[in-house]
Amino acid sequence: MSGFSHFPVMLEECMRGLMPERGGVFFDGTLGGGGHSYEILRRSSPDGRLIATDLDDEAIAAASERLKEFEGRFSIHKSNFKAYKKVLEEEGIGGLDGVMLDFGVSSHQIDVPERGFSYMSKDAPLDMRMDADAALTAEDVINEYPQRELARILKEYGEEKFAAQIAANVVKARASGRIKTCGEFSRIIEESIPAKFRQNGPAARKSFQAVRIEVNGELEGLYEAVLGLTRRLKKGGRIAVLTFHSLEDRIVKNAFRYLETDCICPKELPVCVCGKKKEIEVLTKRPLVAGPKEMTVNSRSRSAKLRVASKIV
Repeated sequence: MSGFSHFPVMLEECMRGLMPERGGVFFDGTLGGGGHSYEILRRSSPDGRLIATDLDDEAIAAASERLKEFEGRFSIHKSNFKAYKKVLEEEGIGGLDGVMLDFGVSSHQIDVPERGFSYMSKDAPLDMRMDADAALTAEDVINEYPQRELARILKEYGEEKFAAQIAANVVKARASGRIKTCGEFSRIIEESIPAKFRQNGPAARKSFQAVRIEVNGELEGLYEAVLGLTRRLKKGGRIAVLTFHSLEDRIVKNAFRYLETDCICPKELPVCVCGKKKEIEVLTKRPLVAGPKEMTVNSRSRSAKLRVASKIV
């Protein structure tokens, strides 16, 4: 797996947030190539332990190789991080000292045409699965979803202004034959968007993002998972979450806001009856972003936002 390229985004900012030097047990729910996990293990030496999850077999193989110098201090599960309860139960882990979540698509997934993630991979199959064993592909979504549902996905998940027109043109095109490649889908998108609106970056980017989110169920259960993993932290434990589009960031922001709230009773009640207590301190009142140097070296860091919180109870 030497060809698996992975550049951990905002690595130093994430480590400052997590403070792995404290030692303990850490959970990396989005292992990828193992960049963040490597630093967690290195900085938590000699006794820090890491539990990691990922759905991508190639990522797991690459990360296992990258982390092998820490053999005995980490375990990797092929699992969605949202199944953290089952994973931690299998490991016999109760409380956590740190949680790392990086919701970015890895460079390897984008750069390997066969994975079908990129609108630039013209002849690549429409795949987009994080887990190669999953049943649903991007080709299925584009060719089999009803027009109204396809438009909804493009609008909600891609925040695409021309979602209805793109969906209509997809349905028209697939009537003549199945749409099978990234290039075919990209051409339909470009032809659906007026020329004057194609000046702000690649026209297909938003729609590809939307279909990828649908294929992998990226937003489904995300709020509950962030709540649950944060509550798994021991007092003083930290959670660091990297998001790459506004939908994810909004979910994380709202989860943190709820956990940081001391009472959720209606304002007209004279006294609190809900019993809700403040559980975390949000350490990033505004999300951190990558610095100019990192953005120059790794363009995919430009949309990254980092939020960090500390458990206080």
